[in-house]
Amino acid sequence: MEKEKYMAIEAFMLNQAKDSAHDKHHIYRVLNAAVDIAKYENSVDMDILITACLLHDIGRSAQAENPKLCHAKVGAEMAYAFLLEQGWQQEKALHVRDCVSSHRYRGDNLPASIEAKILFDADKLDVSGAVGIARTLIYAGQVCCPLYITGEDGNIVVDRGDSFFREYNYKLKNIYDSFYTARAKEIASTRKKVVEDFYNGLLAEVTENYKNGFKTR
Repeated sequence: MEKEKYMAIEAFMLNQAKDSAHDKHHIYRVLNAAVDIAKYENSVDMDILITACLLHDIGRSAQAENPKLCHAKVGAEMAYAFLLEQGWQQEKALHVRDCVSSHRYRGDNLPASIEAKILFDADKLDVSGAVGIARTLIYAGQVCCPLYITGEDGNIVVDRGDSFFREYNYKLKNIYDSFYTARAKEIASTRKKVVEDFYNGLLAEVTENYKNGFKTR
């Protein structure tokens, strides 16, 4: 990709990156991971991949303003329109749109092309390990989501409601089985224990706290 084209795409991304959990550093980590993964795959269109990585979260602001919107779908259309304005061929702009629209873990639009699968994996790698915990907690604070909630019996609830514990059991612990590429699976496997230890340690601490509280009431 020509430097001028890259800089125009990067500038558009930087103008949209307002969310601290999905800021420019997240974008660059995803891009770096994607480039690494691509080395282990065949026939990857690097222009498509790099562009999709840079633009994959540009719909975040729209979703923040209206939680009913899907940032992947909104961002895909934004990316498509922007690339056409930049003089991209429609076929390539559509390819980037497809990559962006299918990168979301919660989405029902699964990635089809190798570029889309690499983007999906690179993005999910940034939810694995210590960085994944930090980003999840940052985002939880942004949307006023608590660390945990308790049931009517006073016990910690880990599998329902909105909380970090529920997010771990819904997404973080299951992310390791969702990768498409062998390289991403390899990287993620080295990070899994960090996440498990943090969750188990946090759960043990708050559970002990509540049990001790019940004994002294």
